[in-house]
Amino acid sequence: MNIIRYQTLGPGWVTFNPFAGLCQEMSRFMGNPFLGFHRQSEVLSNWTPGVDVLEDSKNLYVVAELPGVKKEDIAISLEDDVLSITVERSDKDQKEEQIHRAERYFGRCERSITLPKPVTAAQVNATYKDGILKVTLPKTEEAQPRQIQVMAA
Repeated sequence: MNIIRYQTLGPGWVTFNPFAGLCQEMSRFMGNPFLGFHRQSEVLSNWTPGVDVLEDSKNLYVVAELPGVKKEDIAISLEDDVLSITVERSDKDQKEEQIHRAERYFGRCERSITLPKPVTAAQVNATYKDGILKVTLPKTEEAQPRQIQVMAA
């Protein structure tokens, strides 16, 4: 009986793959329709800002990347535990120039996020700095974790 040992290559070794780069070449050839499958909505709407939803014991936080957007062009609404962020990004500064390549998206975009816990709508606040929008949503008393004291029987 012969024992054949297979060796895997360590990190840094590139194996021969005849299809390596095929997807990239097809994307380049067809105008990048295959890029962004990890964010399907991006393919459909052209521009979808990245959004994170975070939580601590008292608040939910929604953080959105909105580069190149003015504070006045952001609208936020909350209805039935759904937070909606509407953004308008304008390209009016570039209309006089001849465009050789355009990869940035302009226009209107709306993201609606269903919140995982109920929040107190009257206390929601939002800040915007350096292209990052942070919305702080205080949880309702019922949604906040409670410490239950054990009593002796």
